[in-house]
Amino acid sequence: MKRAATLPALACLLAVTAAAPAASYASAPAAGTAGTAAAATAQRDRRPATLLDAVPRRGVLRVCTTGDYRPFSYRDPATGNYRGVDIDMARDLAKSLDARPRYVRTTWAGLVGDLTSGRCDIGMGGVSITLARARSVYFSEPTRTDGKTPVVRCADQDKYRTLEQIDRPGIRVVVNPGGTNEQFARAHIKRATLTVHPDNTTIFDEIIAGRADVMMTDASETRYQAKIHPELCAVHPDQPFTFAEKGYALPRGDDQFKAYVDQWVHLATHDGTYRKYEDAWMK
Repeated sequence: MKRAATLPALACLLAVTAAAPAASYASAPAAGTAGTAAAATAQRDRRPATLLDAVPRRGVLRVCTTGDYRPFSYRDPATGNYRGVDIDMARDLAKSLDARPRYVRTTWAGLVGDLTSGRCDIGMGGVSITLARARSVYFSEPTRTDGKTPVVRCADQDKYRTLEQIDRPGIRVVVNPGGTNEQFARAHIKRATLTVHPDNTTIFDEIIAGRADVMMTDASETRYQAKIHPELCAVHPDQPFTFAEKGYALPRGDDQFKAYVDQWVHLATHDGTYRKYEDAWMK
């Protein structure tokens, strides 16, 4: 009798023990949901703010620009003021973000590094879109197409129409350092003499003075230099050696800011704004 009474008691004990974990698991989802929500909030708080929010809050758009590439970006050495097609565009972009532009001086070799290190929010000033640069930065929708072509003394424009005519012993090719012009020249000039001139604002004087024969640069720049220097002629700027596009360099990973700049560029290049600024310099 005593043993028979023990068996029901043992059964009750086992039932209670089995129910305890179930009760514990039943309460677990509530605690887990709260923990997940807290973790998501903490992660959201740790995320860096998009420049689409940061620039209006700061009131300043930091623009990396070389200041040595007319008609897109030129820094007057006497006053330190910037002018150019993309300087006008930078002003408009900043205004659209309830901010003012602050120009951060950079070089062609240092542009990508300055942008990725956070010295500036955007790179502007005739920046060519390249795959090498696109590994480190985003690019906006293009502002224009372009390509490398020669600029020479007008008396010599029929002598330097092809790369074969240019890349010959005795021909003096001059190039500015650190950008796509130097990359193109080093890739194609093997027999001519190639000289790197450190100052892109005075490099065309080398051709005018007879110290160099040819420079190959973007067709847009050859047109502008031919406009301001009657001694110089752009060689087939409508049929350059290469195809390229210009745009604005943006921090990689900030998709919201890129989407905004893309839309702004799209509007400016279709409503006549960009063309108006470019015509003021090119015509």
